[in-house]
Amino acid sequence: MLKTADNAVPVACWSCSVAKTPETLFCQHCSKIQPPLEGDFYSVFNLERKLNLDLAALEREFHRLTRKLHPDNFARATETEQAWSLADTAMVNDAYRTLKDPIRRTEYLLMLEGAQIGEEHSGKNRVDPSRVPADLLEEVFDLNMQLEEMRAARKLGETDAALEADLQTAKIKFDGLMADVDEQLKTQWGVWDQGDEATRKSAMTNMVSLIDRRNYIRNLVRDVNEALGS
Repeated sequence: MLKTADNAVPVACWSCSVAKTPETLFCQHCSKIQPPLEGDFYSVFNLERKLNLDLAALEREFHRLTRKLHPDNFARATETEQAWSLADTAMVNDAYRTLKDPIRRTEYLLMLEGAQIGEEHSGKNRVDPSRVPADLLEEVFDLNMQLEEMRAARKLGETDAALEADLQTAKIKFDGLMADVDEQLKTQWGVWDQGDEATRKSAMTNMVSLIDRRNYIRNLVRDVNEALGS
């Protein structure tokens, strides 16, 4: 079962005027669709802000809501209700895509809590040399040299089997480092979910650092793949 938030303040349904919780897409009394939620993605599924989620339950709730929001169910409804159904469908889809993915879910919760997850973390930019993790300095320096050599060889239409093998080895290592980060993130999820305010603050700091490290390593893997043409 999905665990719901327990601090919602009841509001009146626009159709039947019976009190309902604001984090619901449909009135529990008359089943009428409600105005689009103003909350976050957790509110869409009436969930607490936690990181360890029951993904099977999340998927079931997603399919239940999308069935209820299907356009055929609003063929005879008012234009307002039809518009709400479209808006709710879009939000349900966005919320599900975000919450079902462990990394996107982590980043989303951190941003909700005020963490600075900015453009530099989005994976759109090349590796920033000023942000190299201290323990990877030497390896990143060597990798960048290899990447430049490979790009130069590609431009000349040449191949270098030994260099390709070195880059494949580097990719395997960085893939492993990223997997290690993912395991550390999972540990912090438990700390966040079960912790008090001070513990959560510490877990949040750790997760921001881990996400930054993961994005950096992911960019390295991306650059290797591009150089290898894969």
